[in-house]
Amino acid sequence: MAAKHRKIRSIFSVGTITLFVFLRVATAQTSTATSPTPANAAAASDDKSIRPFHFTASEEALADMRKRIAATRWPDKEIVTDASQGVQFATMQKLARYWATDYDWRKCEAKLNALPQFITTIDGVDVHFIHVRSKEKNALPLIITHGWPGSIIEQMKMIGPLTDPTAYGGKAEDAFDVVIPSIPGYGFSGKPTTTGWDPIRIARAWIVLMKRLGYTRFVAQGGDWGNAVTEQMALLAPPELIGIHTNMPATVPPDIDKAAFAGAPAPPGLSGDEKHAYDQLAFFYKQGLGYANEMKNRPQTLYGIADSPIGLAAWMIDHDASSYALIARVFDGKSEGLTRDDILDNISLYWLTNTTISSARLYWESKLAFFTPKNVPVPAAVSAFPEELYQAPRSWTEKAYPKLIHYNKLPKGGHFAAWEQPELFVGEMRAGFRSLR
Repeated sequence: MAAKHRKIRSIFSVGTITLFVFLRVATAQTSTATSPTPANAAAASDDKSIRPFHFTASEEALADMRKRIAATRWPDKEIVTDASQGVQFATMQKLARYWATDYDWRKCEAKLNALPQFITTIDGVDVHFIHVRSKEKNALPLIITHGWPGSIIEQMKMIGPLTDPTAYGGKAEDAFDVVIPSIPGYGFSGKPTTTGWDPIRIARAWIVLMKRLGYTRFVAQGGDWGNAVTEQMALLAPPELIGIHTNMPATVPPDIDKAAFAGAPAPPGLSGDEKHAYDQLAFFYKQGLGYANEMKNRPQTLYGIADSPIGLAAWMIDHDASSYALIARVFDGKSEGLTRDDILDNISLYWLTNTTISSARLYWESKLAFFTPKNVPVPAAVSAFPEELYQAPRSWTEKAYPKLIHYNKLPKGGHFAAWEQPELFVGEMRAGFRSLR
């Protein structure tokens, strides 16, 4: 994902029990959340129950997806030799070929349904979440929030190592109870039918969720929109929230952010790390905001990505230059942190739940300045990955998070770090929160 700046920058400003009562999401084109009618809206908003959830896409939905991929009307090939005109023709042809013929959604579906999944209603909207309790009695409860174009798929590789550390080379005292919700409008959560579901409202909902699960002490993690939600949870300052971790921190001093957005030369006096971060940010503002501008201003206009799987895939993988380059290498047959199935699992989830437009509305809803500091009042841990939209320098991070308890520059990883480099990410979660146990 990324939303990512202010006015235009407000884009950011700038992610086991079977219960077939939830078959509203069991087919590709009918996965929209059921909205309460006026007669039952009050009852729905008062329902605090936690219901088991299971998803099975219909064969008809999967056949329709493959049929649409095969029937794609292709444009001409780009007239340059690089990706400067956008997602390249050869990459999309390879993706389409694999998606239509060899990809198997059922494998991803089986992994999802092997996890404890639930639905609960908060503020009138159904919230879907994965909830895995550790066998370790002193496990630290943790809520993890995805972004766009991410989903719960991003965090699945981390669940085992976080909840059962001794089975993955860790120590029992590193254990977490893990809660991974789908943002309203995304995945298996309901789609809001009224405005107002911005990161602040989502943050309030997450606090309600953790309390509803019985947690009186917990930590939170997020990147992309997940960072915006997690920081807002901290700013709401519930006593139960004892710390946060982010892999896309908001640290950029306002004057530096303004200069980067304007495409001005780097201000004088920046250190090497600060100059590198400035250059990354200026590049993103110049080259990477197109999709975010459209979703910020006119999300409903994007009918094409709700109607074409290939249109959706191209829109999603063009999130940022580094992530796209990695994905292109994957479909060229290179070995990377992500596989072809990883990428298509995530895209297929958006397709099968018909959440392309409902997820985009979060950009329209948010009024936050995404990269500028928020003076987070709780202990914060920061992991700075080199191919994130910008790699936050320690100097900016220490000022942005007055109670910084952990900072680390990682040698590898980008915007989807938990998905791409799960071992590094799990290590950061263990180290980042260790002092709060």
